[in-house]
Amino acid sequence: MSISSHSLTLVRYTASFCDRWNAFVRTSKNGTFLLERAYMEYHADRFEDHSLIFFQESKIIALLPAHIQNDRFCSHNGLTYGGMILSNDTTAEITLELFQLLIDYVRSLAQINTIVYRPIPHIYHRCPSEEDLYALFRVNAVLTERKIASVVDQQHTLPFQTLRKRKAKRALKAMIVLTQNNEFAVFWKMLSETLQEKYNASPVHTVNEMNRLHNSFPYNIHLFMAQNTDKEAIAGCVIYETKQVAHVQYIASTSEGRSCGAVDLLFDYLIHTHYAGKAYFDLGTSVEEGGRMLNEGLIFQKEGFGGRAVMYDTYEIPLKK
Repeated sequence: MSISSHSLTLVRYTASFCDRWNAFVRTSKNGTFLLERAYMEYHADRFEDHSLIFFQESKIIALLPAHIQNDRFCSHNGLTYGGMILSNDTTAEITLELFQLLIDYVRSLAQINTIVYRPIPHIYHRCPSEEDLYALFRVNAVLTERKIASVVDQQHTLPFQTLRKRKAKRALKAMIVLTQNNEFAVFWKMLSETLQEKYNASPVHTVNEMNRLHNSFPYNIHLFMAQNTDKEAIAGCVIYETKQVAHVQYIASTSEGRSCGAVDLLFDYLIHTHYAGKAYFDLGTSVEEGGRMLNEGLIFQKEGFGGRAVMYDTYEIPLKK
């Protein structure tokens, strides 16, 4: 199915577009590997894909990863973010046309009443790319979720708080060793126990899914762990690395790791040494219930590492038919 307006055409994604989709993501001004098809489709059984491609004549100028959930057209609930992926040539005026074309298209779908839109946070942009935020304002989109992430600006780092410094020194005295490896099964056991104990929850990904994603994106997905003198893993984190950002996807530690400051030592190394050359180090969000509840203990820890606020937002566009 396709729909056109002036010089623009919208078509629904099919597998025949896979290579062109991925190539566009890699050269776009705000795309990351999470928006490539190999990442998006690891959970294809859970989401009814309805991604869109926008053409200007025969040239792709934008992509929208999306799926349908009940009466909602979503971009994209299965991803950390999922807004429009734009080319360097896509201007504000064109983006307004893209949104109108999107609205017209979704209105034509049976039983869809709302567009749910999750823009790509600015820290991931290779160059300024917030034309979609202006378009959202113009179509009267409503902000429905706001998740606060703690991010370190690597060009203007803040010092660790005294508690974080003290715990990192404690880990050094305990001769904690930091490693980078692919032992996801070991980490997943620790992660699952941590999430169950603290939040009565499970990881979003299974260990098999994470191994699959790591095999697909070995230069983007990394596992770092802290080991005690018996070479037992006592803390660790999974990092998603993009051009601009090192993002903490998962973090876990044992009771021993917490008591000896293993996480503090690990983040001291990642922020100040391993990823010092990145523009941003994203420690992740610290909220529940779509941002209505702040996890004060979690954000206190992240702010102690020098993280300050960047928003992960969700908007809704109600459709009148």
